[in-house]
Amino acid sequence: MNRRNFLKTGSFAGISLAAISIPSLHPEAIPGNKEEATLSGSFELEGISINDLQKKFESGLLTSRSLTQLYLDRIQKIDKNGPALNSIIEINPDALSIAEALDRERKNKKTRGPLHGIPVLIKDNIDTADKMQTTAGSLALAGNIAGKDSFVAKKLREAGAVILGKTNLSEWANFRSTRSVSGWSSRGGQTKNPYVLDRSPCGSSSGSGVAVSADLCVVAVGTETDGSIACPASMNGVVGIKPTVGLVSRSGIIPISKSQDTAGPLARTVTDAALLLGVLTGIDPADPVTEESKGKNKTDYTPYLDANGLKGKRIGVEKSLLNHHEGIDALLKKALDQMKNNGATIIEVEFLKKYEEAGKDENEMMLYEFKNGLDKYLTGSNSKMRSLQDVINFNKQNESTAMPFFKQEIMDSAQVKGSLESEKYKTAVANLHKIRISIDDLLEKNQLDALCGPATGASWCIDPVNGDFWTGYGAYGPAAVAGYPSITVPMGMLNGLPIGISFFSKAYDEPGLIKIGYAYEQVSKNRMKPAFLKTVQGK
Repeated sequence: MNRRNFLKTGSFAGISLAAISIPSLHPEAIPGNKEEATLSGSFELEGISINDLQKKFESGLLTSRSLTQLYLDRIQKIDKNGPALNSIIEINPDALSIAEALDRERKNKKTRGPLHGIPVLIKDNIDTADKMQTTAGSLALAGNIAGKDSFVAKKLREAGAVILGKTNLSEWANFRSTRSVSGWSSRGGQTKNPYVLDRSPCGSSSGSGVAVSADLCVVAVGTETDGSIACPASMNGVVGIKPTVGLVSRSGIIPISKSQDTAGPLARTVTDAALLLGVLTGIDPADPVTEESKGKNKTDYTPYLDANGLKGKRIGVEKSLLNHHEGIDALLKKALDQMKNNGATIIEVEFLKKYEEAGKDENEMMLYEFKNGLDKYLTGSNSKMRSLQDVINFNKQNESTAMPFFKQEIMDSAQVKGSLESEKYKTAVANLHKIRISIDDLLEKNQLDALCGPATGASWCIDPVNGDFWTGYGAYGPAAVAGYPSITVPMGMLNGLPIGISFFSKAYDEPGLIKIGYAYEQVSKNRMKPAFLKTVQGK
């Protein structure tokens, strides 16, 4: 969840790696240049893809067990020790035995698909019926072990993926305080950006974005309500796909908003993100909105990986973002030129204004839906917390550990809301539906295949006193409010920090966005591996 609108409108909107202590923000823990150089090139499978791993499996050069062990070793070295990225909140103690079972299946000539034997990390707001907890990063939910897999976990297991562990996140998916710090949770501590360690990893899917970027896994699953896949994808130099609401079931995921929540893939390439997306889709009776995806969802998005996918496309760019920051302006201009040179037509349009005007309605809707959805989730969970009020009370009673940097004014505001039959709630939802209509009208009027703009500005410094500093970008925002799909792809580097570009379009046009995102990725080749720098280097 991206809290930018809350701030702009003034509305309130297993084996634990953190078990010994909550990681601090102290600068002395940050490594120097010598270690940075060692860490940045020390992994033998650096940047490897799902398809290349499958070739290694088939040739006998790797097994799923040996691969899983390599990632476990990498996590110990880079995430827990070394620069202490702190992106993993918990390791699956059964990961190696699961990998061994999948190796036996392969040996018996049975493979389940492209993710067979591939280690995957998932965000710690997604239920897994195993030995791992599901806590949304909150000490209030410590000990919550799900009795049933989420739909997402179930699909991953069916596909033969190894669920390696859970990733850290902005606590409660950034829906606790207007002054929260992306990537920080009371259970997991502070996640760091692998490019520049004193910079934000963004959130709320901070750990998933960082883990993929730093080669702690092949792919990861995040969740988004408004920006929580797109922003960490942009700031950690990876690809993120935020699906249409309804393409991927939310059952078994700790909710914020039934209108906007969705899970989605984070990967180093569009190809790997597309492979993971195909595994996650499906109709789920436990999440009725997935019925809307019938006949529109795919189990394989790889046919849309077209290197010529920009040819003949008409892409709208938000004109207000063309003269915002000279460094990002230059990256965006280069991106638009590359698209034009590969057959796309670029049209300047406006789409952010109506989204920004809808900020108060979005905030209001989320407060109602958060209270309603969280109460339902907790009632059916194994947590000692049975309601939002229980969580609020726990945080107050354990303030020094649960709320050492910022408080819970968003939760307080949600708790006083009424039911979803409230006229204020219904009005907010009706007003937000106009965003969907405006996007459809803009695409149709200009005969556009997609809209685009910088996903974010450059990452800001981690600041536990003042919280996050949003930079005025966010081209993904209208798609989030509308429940429409977006894809974020690396657009380039600014002073050692990655910047992403987001494309979005109409409902269930993931194929079209993957085609555009892949073609742009192939002509631009912007992704650079993280350097684990101590800070932005001055001249």
